[in-house]
Formats: sequence, structure tokens, C-alpha cells
Amino acid sequence: MPKDSPTPPAPARRLFGTDGIRGTANKAPMDAATALRLGQAAGRYFNRGAHRHRVVIGKDTRLSGYMLEPALTAGFVGAGMDVVLVGPLPTPAIALLTRSLRADLGVMISASHNPYEDNGIKLFGPDGLKLTDEQEMEIEALMAGDLAAALVPPSRLGRASRLEDAPGRYIEAAKSSFHRGLTLEGLRIVVDCANGAAYKVAPTVLWELGAEVVPIGVAPDGFNINKGVGSTAPGQLAALVQERRADIGIALDGDADRLVLVDEAGQVIDGDQILALVARSWHAQGRLRGGAVVATVMSNMGLERFLGQRGLKLLRTSVGDRYVGERMREEGCNLGGEQSGHMIMPDFGTTGDGLIAALQVLTVLVEEKRPASEALRCFRPLPQRLVNVRYAGPSPLHDEGVKAAIAAEEAALGARGRVLIRASGTEPVIRVMAEAEQEALVEATVARLAETIRAKARA
Repeated sequence: MPKDSPTPPAPARRLFGTDGIRGTANKAPMDAATALRLGQAAGRYFNRGAHRHRVVIGKDTRLSGYMLEPALTAGFVGAGMDVVLVGPLPTPAIALLTRSLRADLGVMISASHNPYEDNGIKLFGPDGLKLTDEQEMEIEALMAGDLAAALVPPSRLGRASRLEDAPGRYIEAAKSSFHRGLTLEGLRIVVDCANGAAYKVAPTVLWELGAEVVPIGVAPDGFNINKGVGSTAPGQLAALVQERRADIGIALDGDADRLVLVDEAGQVIDGDQILALVARSWHAQGRLRGGAVVATVMSNMGLERFLGQRGLKLLRTSVGDRYVGERMREEGCNLGGEQSGHMIMPDFGTTGDGLIAALQVLTVLVEEKRPASEALRCFRPLPQRLVNVRYAGPSPLHDEGVKAAIAAEEAALGARGRVLIRASGTEPVIRVMAEAEQEALVEATVARLAETIRAKARA
């Protein structure tokens, strides 16, 4: 296991996972009936005090959003909360608008990088932060009980309205994160919006800042979100960057809280390199707070060494951007993220924002006048290997023999690498990962541990 202690995993819950509620659309728990009860329960939970209560609801471009949005609206209105509908917008825009409108709650209907068949519901508090595990558990408990007490008399029913200028508000907020004295003029940028929530706002922001914009993934039809495009499928983006001789490619996911970059040579850049670049720049300018960057246990040791050479720490958490955000607040840090591309920069927003993170990278490229292929190769990643081992019954990780095997491999690697063994939070799978200087050592370590765990699972 990593030497610094990650945030402990959340208590077991039936509905809420590490990022809200997720599931197949039109099947429990991602059906209209559950969404209605969620609206009623969350409405009851937040309907406190004498002020007029308000909730902001946004969504991505999935067809099922048209089913879940009115169900949630009905639940909140019935619980006495006013509903502000903003339509398709990135998740970070919902967090921003929740604070801007002094709302009690923000709701984002999205399954992020998943295909259109799935959907999800994320909740934000009045501070624009994702709800805590404890808050979600309280809401889930209310959903399981009698919700008659949540329903208000006719005179206290909420109202629903649409905020027409919501996209413009987010566009201006995103642009304000880019240094006013700089411009993107002279840069050709390919931006892939995954046919998702940022399909209008992301190209607009880049164009208004002066870039020549080549957009793809900007024709959502309810079914094509993340389909062969976006941060989890950057192949088309990489090809187009080379074809159009662009300076950089930007890939967002379905709700635009995740970012992957492609340099001018068509090479994909992950979140670790993005964190390294921004950390180096901010540290040199005296803008990096907390003397550290927060990332998850999945981040490469190359990032940790890169930061250490500059007197900075890498603080690791469990997988999930909510845990990254919590640790950042505890440590007073203003930069954190995940290898997968979630970037949290509280100087500009309260949750992961792919577009704003891209703008911080573009700021460095403009200031330093260096190509992306050079600027975004901050360190050499150590070879890393991940294998999933399925099991039935009790977790093999409780077995003393498995524990001893893990300890032995950790001792054998010593300072040359690390071992990370963790149970999936969504399925009966043990994730076995190793990282070291030599690829052969990594492969052998993972193979031995995976077979040990597999044998125990079969026993």
C-alpha cells in the first residue's frame, strides 16, 4: 500500500456511490420514481429556515435527462423548493451557479464519461461542494422512509423557472480564469466536447479568447454522448490535431469535469503531466499553496519525484475527486486532481473543471512560448501495470496469506516502486497495481499478486 494514508473509503451505501447515484436509465435506481423520491427527500433535508428555498438543476445531453429532470423537479416543488432549470451545462457550471444564485442545492444529471444508456445524479451543497458521505447517507435514509412529511401544503409549493443566461454566466467565469493580459491568438486548437454538456460553451470560450477553434463532438442527439469521442476516446482528436496541424487538442468528457490533452504530435497527455506543468508554473510564481499537490493513489511515482525535486509533496487520497477535494481543503492546497483527468483548482471553482484546467495549461504555453510536446513532458512516468481480479464471496483481501504476500512484494520493491491493492467500490473486483523502474519487475510483481488473490478467490 502507499506510504501516506489515503482517505478511508466511504461507508457502504445502497444508492449513493463515490460520485452520486448512477445506473442504467429507466431502471432503478436511475428511474423517474427514484428521482421523484430523491427530490422529495433532498427537498426535506434542505428545506430548513425561513428563507425561500431554491435548487439549481442542470444536465448533460443524454435522452434520459428529459425523464429525470421533470421527476426531480416535481419532487423538489412538492417539497416546497423553487427550481431553477439551466439545461445542458458542464458539472462545474452547476456548482458555480449554485453559489451564484444563493441556492440551497445544486443537481447535475449526468453519468460523466459513461455511454448514453447510463445516467446519474450528483448533488452540490450551497457552497458549491459535493455533499459529504454523511449528508448523502441522511438523504438516502429519508428516501427509504415515509416521505409524507416532506410534502408541503398547496400554498407552499415551489415554482419552476428557466435561467436563460446560464451559459453566458459560465462562459464569463471560465474566461476570467485566463490571464487578462494574454490571448490565444495564433493558436489552432481542436476541442472535443464528447457530444456532451460543453458542446456550446467550450468552443465559445476558446474562440472569444482569440483561438482558431476546430470543434468535434458538438452535435449531440441524445444517444452519441462519449461515443468514440471525448476524454476516454481521444483517438479521433489525436488524428485531427495532426491533420489540421493544430497546436493542441483538448478532450472533455460528457459533463466536462474531466480533461485529457493531445500535443501537436498527436500524443495523449494524462492528468499527472497536467498537474506537473501547472504545479511547476504556479510554484515559480508563488501561487501554489500548501507546499503540495493532492492526487490519488493511482498517480504515477514519476509525478511524486518531479514534485519532490522542487521541494513539494504529493499527498495521496483514495480514488475519487471528492476525496481529492476534501484533502485539499484540509491541507490548504489549491491544486489537485486525478491521473484520469479530473483537475480541481479552487482559485477558480469548487469542483473539477476540464475547460478551466485546459485554460491554465494554455496560459503556460502562451507565457513560455513552448510547444505542447515539450511543455507537457515534465517527467518520465514509471512503468505501471493494473490487473483486475474478480471474486465471489468474502473479499480475498481479508485472508492472512494474501496480506502476507502483499507485504512481501512491498518489501521486495522497497524504494524502487510501490504496490497498490484495492477493492473496487462498484463491483466485486480487486484491483492489483504495481509500479517500478523496470517494466519486467512490474509485470512479474502484478502477475504473482494477481495469481495469489485469484487462488484465494477460487478456494
